[in-house]
Amino acid sequence: MTDFNIDKERLKDKTKLVLKVNYVSSALAILFGILCYFLLDIKQIIPHTFIAFGLLNLVNTYFLKKHESLSFTYNISSILALTGAFIITVYSGGINSTFVFTLALVVFAGYATTKKYGQVYLNLIFFLVILIFSQSIPDFTFTENVIPEKSRNIFNLLSVLFSIYLLGNIFGKNLLRTHNDLYKSKKALMSQMEEKETLLKEVHHRVKNNLQTVSSLLSLQSRNIENGKMRTVLKGTQNRVISMAMVHEMLYMRKDIAHIEYHSYVRELSEYLLKSIRGVENDIVLNIDIPDVKLGIDTAIPLGLLINEIVTNSLKYGMPEQGGEINIVLKKKPDKNFILHIGDNGEGFSDDINHTNTKSLGLKLIYNLTRQLKGTIKKDNDKKGTNYIITFQEIKEQITPVV
Repeated sequence: MTDFNIDKERLKDKTKLVLKVNYVSSALAILFGILCYFLLDIKQIIPHTFIAFGLLNLVNTYFLKKHESLSFTYNISSILALTGAFIITVYSGGINSTFVFTLALVVFAGYATTKKYGQVYLNLIFFLVILIFSQSIPDFTFTENVIPEKSRNIFNLLSVLFSIYLLGNIFGKNLLRTHNDLYKSKKALMSQMEEKETLLKEVHHRVKNNLQTVSSLLSLQSRNIENGKMRTVLKGTQNRVISMAMVHEMLYMRKDIAHIEYHSYVRELSEYLLKSIRGVENDIVLNIDIPDVKLGIDTAIPLGLLINEIVTNSLKYGMPEQGGEINIVLKKKPDKNFILHIGDNGEGFSDDINHTNTKSLGLKLIYNLTRQLKGTIKKDNDKKGTNYIITFQEIKEQITPVV
């Protein structure tokens, strides 16, 4: 079940609840008003308020089918209920009237609909209860109890039964059923999410295996080629494939299948390149300073390829046969973009050489991958060797690679 379908089901359940509560409360209010007038001999304001609420609420419920705005219908019903309950309470004994408890039902219904409505009506009813209490103070009284003395106990009994019925049989039963339905929907959704997560991990696993197969084929092919230049090209391509395979490997091996921990990825990639190009026994110092940052696959792969090209160029052309350092520093800026300082302390190359006038595929890829990351790149001439300052942003959606 999709999120859209779940939201649709929730709206449908809320609509059913509001409709049932409105119909039942309207019918009970009209019946209560008739009993007050004919059975309890209450002739003033109270029975008229009951009947007026019932009729107006039915009209309000009818128009829900026209405008289909559940929030509007609910708020009109709540305002009618608050107004009616306030009038009946102050004219049936004020703070001593048992009908005052019906005000709490509006708060309950508000929280059942949305937390926002419940909070609004809770604050409003606090004010109304204080106003009702003020009627017990002689100097502030503006109403009187219009219920005959002989009918007050029966009126209080009917008020309590009215509140209990609405709370238990309407709100409680319907909310419990709605809660159970939502629980079942949530459980089904969680099961589907787990299935999709397992499937996605399997996809990453298969992609990694396929990329490693491609890498192995390139390795086998390079052994049969005597041309040194061509062998170097194939080796470079193999390393690029491996850098992508590492991303997919990390995605299926960890709990988070959408993001990878970039420090461990860069560490593994750099150490692989050191062994691949300079051998297992090398004296290159690798300095990596990357915070606890996770990047999505659409950022991780082009950035990994970018780091692969720069480190490869440093190991092949920029550093002496013995010794040397490679530095990789990644920082997150306050504007949520990233800045990458990467390079070596080798001999460097002339500023006259750039990606527009060179035949080096690696240098062209460095600039093109920066564009793919919607970033900027410049050489850091304040440091010895070849160093770059690259500013980029995390890519939120899949884009076509720039080549």
